[in-house]
Amino acid sequence: MATVSASPWPADSTPTTSDASFSPLPLPSEDSNPTSPPSSLLHLSFNQDHGCFAVGTDSGFRVFNCDPFTEIFRRDFDDRGGGGVSVVEMLFRSNILALVGGPYPPNKVMIWDDDLNRCIGELSFRSHVRSVRLRRDRLVVVLDLKVFVYNFADLKLLHQIETVANPKGLCSVSQGAASMLLVCLGLQKGQVRLEHYSPYKTTKFIMAHDSSIACFALTQDGHFLATASSKGTLLRVFNTADATLLQEVRRGVDRADIYSLAFSSNAQWLAVSSDKGTVHVFGLKTNSGSQVKDTSRMAPDATHSAWAPSTSLSLLRGVLPKYFSSEWSVAQFRLVEGTQYVVAFGHEKNTVVIIGMDGSFYKCKYDPVDGGEMYQLEHHNCVKPASVF
Repeated sequence: MATVSASPWPADSTPTTSDASFSPLPLPSEDSNPTSPPSSLLHLSFNQDHGCFAVGTDSGFRVFNCDPFTEIFRRDFDDRGGGGVSVVEMLFRSNILALVGGPYPPNKVMIWDDDLNRCIGELSFRSHVRSVRLRRDRLVVVLDLKVFVYNFADLKLLHQIETVANPKGLCSVSQGAASMLLVCLGLQKGQVRLEHYSPYKTTKFIMAHDSSIACFALTQDGHFLATASSKGTLLRVFNTADATLLQEVRRGVDRADIYSLAFSSNAQWLAVSSDKGTVHVFGLKTNSGSQVKDTSRMAPDATHSAWAPSTSLSLLRGVLPKYFSSEWSVAQFRLVEGTQYVVAFGHEKNTVVIIGMDGSFYKCKYDPVDGGEMYQLEHHNCVKPASVF
């Protein structure tokens, strides 16, 4: 059992409403040292609206704006007892972040107030923290075998959930003000758990895949969930209200390690990155009447595919290999194979933003009608000294 302790929020920093005590991010910091050597990246994550991203390094953390690409600020720690910052979770564009590592032990979550330039709260556990998720009213901490949900204002423990082994710290929370949905791993291989917290608490389970879950993502409002398995061939989209399968798309026929999934703001597109070095964008049917809703018998990941009623290939179902009938990506962008990339949709229409563990930043545009190869609009590197930007 993990033991949890929380230090109280200072009186001048305690949020009393959903957005109280949070201020906009500062202008670029004077702490940035143009002559500092490149740092090694340990963590990458977008904020909740994908307008910013944070990187954890062997010396501290940095926060960047996506459009335009700009380093907003960086914080370097002299004491690196935690072995570098392994988790940086932003709270939209506010001054509040959650940190793991750096000068702090890897079994602690530190609540950092960048206005005060110090930690204002902490949570301690008996094992390493794998990830953190933030809402304006909730803080979620993910360990290897448990998920803890806290009230953000006073760090009071509200709920704890047992999961299968979760070394990646997979977890996602919706951001709608009226309700909260948390998605985490279940207690079986291939299973995800959906916790609806309002208007009253309900739990649903989805057997999403036959093999282990590798990645999943929610829409901002929590209405739709995308999942990928350790095989990495098929991606599935579910309605979270009733746990029904809406659509299945195929990334490829070869195994792949899925690094990230992301919905567009209107839930009409889904992006995926993997170790194959290609970012794919798929068209979704979440707002159309042609949704796939057969969840009674989902075939194994490597062979099952969604059959569109309009295709003539459906007449040969069971005769041709299943991948001939699969729904494939509309647009693609080629990157370095083997490098870990995280993808999100840009605020500009029909754009995706890609950040990599090699420090790369790409902004690309796709054609929603003709598809094909995406066009690169920007490329930067966020680990080079500030003077090169």
